[in-house]
Amino acid sequence: MKSITSNLIVLGCTGLLFVGACSNTNPVANTETSATPSAETPAAAPVAKSNNEHGASKGGQVVETGNYHLEFLADKEAGGSHLDLYLLTGDTHETVLDAKVTAQIQTPNGTEQTLPFTYDAEGKHYTAMLNEQASGQYQVRITADVNDEKVNGRFSFNR
Repeated sequence: MKSITSNLIVLGCTGLLFVGACSNTNPVANTETSATPSAETPAAAPVAKSNNEHGASKGGQVVETGNYHLEFLADKEAGGSHLDLYLLTGDTHETVLDAKVTAQIQTPNGTEQTLPFTYDAEGKHYTAMLNEQASGQYQVRITADVNDEKVNGRFSFNR
């Protein structure tokens, strides 16, 4: 009886060693796919920023594109989502006052709509109200026309 138990223990340990040796748990072994650059890398990915050389963040998603700094915030409200865009320029990040700002928004169910932003002089930013209440992820493409110069930023938010 002892020899059967001993044989089962040895056989079990050998099986575990075999399974462990055959599994590929080395993350460095597959460097071919991780080193290949993706063709779908966005031109300007949102980066969360805090107090730094670019000034204080409002807590939103930030895109630096060319000489412009765009910061997007979406706040959930009863009738939809309140959208804010801080559009800044230059090394000192001065507020751009006279841009024509629009957003192309794709809702979670796939429908798209264009939404104009208006400038709020008191808050020194652009605002809009999205009257959608569907839960899920919203894709937002912001286009700002600043003196015939196009400034673009891509953002997303969940509701």
